[in-house]
Amino acid sequence: MATKEFFNISEISKTNPMLSRIRVTIETAFYGNNVEIVTSPKEAYKLAKNSPGTIITDWDVYKPELQGLEKGTKVLLFNDGAVTGRYAAGRRIIGAPDIDENKYAEIIREAVYKSRYKKMFHAISFTGLSRDFMVKNHILIPEGHENLLYNWLLNFQYPSQEYEKMYQESIPMDEGDIYIFSDPDWHHPNYPLGLAIFDPEHNCAAILGMRYFGEFKKGTLTLGWGIANRNNYVSCHGGLKKFEKDNGNKFVAAFFGLSGSGKSTLTHAKHGGKYKITVLHDDAFIISLKDLSSIALEPSYFDKTADYPSNSLDNQYLLTIQNCGATKDINGKIIPIMEDIRNGNGRAIKSRLWSPNRVDKIEEPINAVFWLMKDPVLPPIVKIDDPTLASTLGAALTTKRTSAEKLDSNVDPNALVFEPYANPFRTYPLKDDFVKFKSLFEKGVKCYILNTGYFLNKKVPKDLTISLVEKVIENEITWKPWFGCLSFAQIKGFEPENNENYLHLLKESLQKRLKFIILKKTENGGRDRLPDEAETSLEKLIENLKI
Repeated sequence: MATKEFFNISEISKTNPMLSRIRVTIETAFYGNNVEIVTSPKEAYKLAKNSPGTIITDWDVYKPELQGLEKGTKVLLFNDGAVTGRYAAGRRIIGAPDIDENKYAEIIREAVYKSRYKKMFHAISFTGLSRDFMVKNHILIPEGHENLLYNWLLNFQYPSQEYEKMYQESIPMDEGDIYIFSDPDWHHPNYPLGLAIFDPEHNCAAILGMRYFGEFKKGTLTLGWGIANRNNYVSCHGGLKKFEKDNGNKFVAAFFGLSGSGKSTLTHAKHGGKYKITVLHDDAFIISLKDLSSIALEPSYFDKTADYPSNSLDNQYLLTIQNCGATKDINGKIIPIMEDIRNGNGRAIKSRLWSPNRVDKIEEPINAVFWLMKDPVLPPIVKIDDPTLASTLGAALTTKRTSAEKLDSNVDPNALVFEPYANPFRTYPLKDDFVKFKSLFEKGVKCYILNTGYFLNKKVPKDLTISLVEKVIENEITWKPWFGCLSFAQIKGFEPENNENYLHLLKESLQKRLKFIILKKTENGGRDRLPDEAETSLEKLIENLKI
């Protein structure tokens, strides 16, 4: 089996690299006499349905038997309070500079001790949906938070007979199972919005004082991506799909961008039936550096509800809803109110059935990577022909904040920000991603930037972005050399200008990227320092920009 759940007694010692102070503290909590194991969505549904505050809507779950649920299962709605997004400022990574392991181990010990007065539910799932890569996950969630338990079992792969067999036959890794302790009711005066402590080298975490399900989803993925990184995979926060033409030719593309950048839209675009589309996932997957194949990490989708009105046909694939309103229709049935009327960042878990031709692994090697950016100086599509610069620009991926995050009061929500490879959940050094993405491009994977925001003051239409992806697949773009090793597609109304004002804005944007990469040398104790070639490649690009 892939990860290690059990130890021989001779392996239980201080010298075992899979064990640590925090790992032992967290795993031990799973064996208390106040713990009840829940392994199936059926059990979790019954618990969640009866949990105080749950709204049982009159929407039926579509084909529930394919989700491990019973006929007649309803879509459940559960709402949080003030916080309806991820709180990145609450994350602590053991092993990072200035992080005191003993301090956080003590916090976790106290949290575990206080949980003895609660019934705790132990749920089990898998991250990774192929024999080539499967990780067993364990989570503890206290009574009163059964909707978190239910959502977690729906979001990840519950241990069905099929997947349990697959796991038993999966390729072994020298890694322990993932263990996560949680207590959403935890309070601490120094951490009013909660604390998420990760010990990534030992595949464990404690999620304390946080109720938003995204913390539990991304917390589990954080550890899964770390395992993948150590085992010759590129860890990806994005979407990946395969296009198949009538002549049988295939093209595999990946889209990387934060929430709101368009990665889900591009991943699930139907393209008017021009291609047979196979979707791997729109949020979490890994790419093998051995053969460039790709593996999904989750079966379902955690999607925003803002773009799906209550009468949208896509809603038939919903399993649960979070942070949305409810009302009664003319027949007296309880129906959800979508479109972020109650608050920003309404969310729902959709079943894998939402995407036709959904697969867990794509064997064909990836052909192209698209960095999705919202930078007003960039035309709708840019081609990058140098592997080092392609990876460097991924490391300085530019975007804007969204309602998916809970920001501190001193953070400007409208500021242009950089999020390397669109993955704020990395627990390993940034250079690992830099080297691995560069390796993809050296192996022949093409790289493009798609600006899905505004070019100067003109919005880039969604249909234009989709059509440009199609033109890349069909090799129908005549690329016009720009500067350095960049080229762009000539599109009326969206061509880069040659006036001094525009060129200054462009140079300023690139210099911000360079400043960001230089800052990484010393920020966080230099943990995310990039190889010198990243800085050099950007400096050369700026030198080639003639003003």
